[in-house]
Amino acid sequence: MLTLIVGGFFGDEGKGKISAYVSLAKNYDYAVRTGAINAGHTVVFRSRKFKLRVVSAGFVNEKTKLIIPPGALIRLDVFFNEVKELGVENRVMVDYNTGIIEAIHVERERSDSVLASIGSTFQGVGAAMSDRVLRRLRLARDFKELEKYLCDAPFILNKALDQGEKVLVEGTQGTFLSLYHGTYPYVTSRDTTAPALLSEAGIGPKRVSEVIVVFKAYVTRVGEGPLDGELNYEEAVKRGWIEKGTVTGRPRRVAPFNFELAKKSTMLNSATQIALTKLDALFPEVKGVRSWDKLPSEAKKWIEEIESILKIPVTLIGTGEEVEEIVDRTRELGMEL
Repeated sequence: MLTLIVGGFFGDEGKGKISAYVSLAKNYDYAVRTGAINAGHTVVFRSRKFKLRVVSAGFVNEKTKLIIPPGALIRLDVFFNEVKELGVENRVMVDYNTGIIEAIHVERERSDSVLASIGSTFQGVGAAMSDRVLRRLRLARDFKELEKYLCDAPFILNKALDQGEKVLVEGTQGTFLSLYHGTYPYVTSRDTTAPALLSEAGIGPKRVSEVIVVFKAYVTRVGEGPLDGELNYEEAVKRGWIEKGTVTGRPRRVAPFNFELAKKSTMLNSATQIALTKLDALFPEVKGVRSWDKLPSEAKKWIEEIESILKIPVTLIGTGEEVEEIVDRTRELGMEL
């Protein structure tokens, strides 16, 4: 079984929480994280907060093997620090062709006026991606210190699927930060939609079982670019929607849930399921609830409205920060994960 987890808006939707929950609760054999270090996924697991930039949030399942695929971009210091902090040295693998960001890439970005104007995170990702396109980026296979972690990720993952094992591919950022489908030029340096996750991991489209598009109960974005219905700071504070980016620490701009963006996102990603996070920010009384029956009627009504408009079931509903603070409707709705 192959499950993809994709951000539905501009990133920060809670993909880390959903990936962690799915890997843990549904017992996945492999968890793959695509993308680069400019995207952070926050996981709160058993009262401890983890901020991930390289390793999949699926690490919370101690049986899950963790893979960094050929399409990813990592930095060595970030990789080694994260592996040590998570204690996953014996179950993390890096593909031979994974791209490596070096100090020169960060330096080049800091002097780029275009990147400054669009709100870049200046993590060297765009510069490294440019070098990859120009065929001069150094890859994981070029670094001796990575030798014991190296693997052929596409071979491992496709073999796992052949043997009936479960593979989770966790995307970064969000659909509307896609280089092709987002709010260009206020976008990232790669595609962020479901097909791109497959390409980065080295798995063909016919192998996909489920595509979970993750939406937050409201919309946020970091940096510049359009945001329909954007609230001013005072209103965001009043609603309790103030957040900061995992990597940059910058305040996130906020707006109410956007059905038009959600429709386009589910179309672009061929969504089969929706995960909805931060329901407790809209309905504080749902904090920690783990059963559909215990949600208040107005919360249920809102979720049913989402399902009615988007024509896709909302199967996972986040009701708090902790990984396991989720209403899981997969069995109730006859969905497989």
